[in-house]
Amino acid sequence: MRTIAVVGRKGGAGKTTIAAHLAIGFHLRGRRTLLADADPQRSSMEVLRARRDPGPLAMSSSGPKLFALQTTALRSGVDALVIDTPAVLEEEVAHAVVLSDLTIIVIRPTFLDLAGSVATVNIVRQLRKPGLVALNQAPVARENIEPPMVKRSMEALRLLKLPVVPIVLRSRIAYQSVLESGRSAEETVSEMVAAQEMRAFCAFVERFTFGVRPAVDARV
Repeated sequence: MRTIAVVGRKGGAGKTTIAAHLAIGFHLRGRRTLLADADPQRSSMEVLRARRDPGPLAMSSSGPKLFALQTTALRSGVDALVIDTPAVLEEEVAHAVVLSDLTIIVIRPTFLDLAGSVATVNIVRQLRKPGLVALNQAPVARENIEPPMVKRSMEALRLLKLPVVPIVLRSRIAYQSVLESGRSAEETVSEMVAAQEMRAFCAFVERFTFGVRPAVDARV
C-alpha cells in the first residue's frame, strides 16, 4: 500500500480538489483506494457521497487517528491511501506526512502561496519524506507561452530546489463543477482539455508512487 498526503498551507489553493481527483484517479486505474478526510470541513467526504458510479472508499479521520486507519487499510488490502489534510493545523499535517510515502504540496502561482508553503516544506524536509509541489489554478498558457506569474513561480520553486509535478493544473471551472456529482474531470467528455490535463497529472503521480519514478528529485 502507498500513502499520499495532500497538503496546502493556504485555504483555497485546491487541496481538496486535488485529493479527490487523485483518489478517483487511482480508482480509475484499478487501485483499491481509500480517501481519508482529515480536514474538519469534510469536503472530500461530501464529494464522494455525491458519486453514483463505483469509486474509492472515504472515511473521516484526524491526525492522531491516521495511523490506526492506515493499519486497517493495509490489512484490508487497500492499494492507495490518499489523505486530505487541514489547511492550517501544522500538527495535524505532520501526522499525515509522517505516514506518507509521498507528500503533495498544493500551491497557486502567487507570492503568498509560495511564502506560505515554506512551513509545510520544512515539515517534509525535517521528516525526510519524498515530496512534490503541485502548481494549481494557474492561468491558461496562450500559444504555449506561460503567463509571467507562472514563470516567476516556477523560477522561485527552482531556486528553492523544490521538485514540481511537470503537469501544471490550470484555472478551470470544470475541476470544481465535476466534483458536485462526485466525478473526476477525467470522466468527462464535454471538458476534454481539463480531462486530458487531469489524466496526465494523475498518471504521473501514479507512476511516481507505484512504478518507476520519473527523473525528478523528490526530496524537498
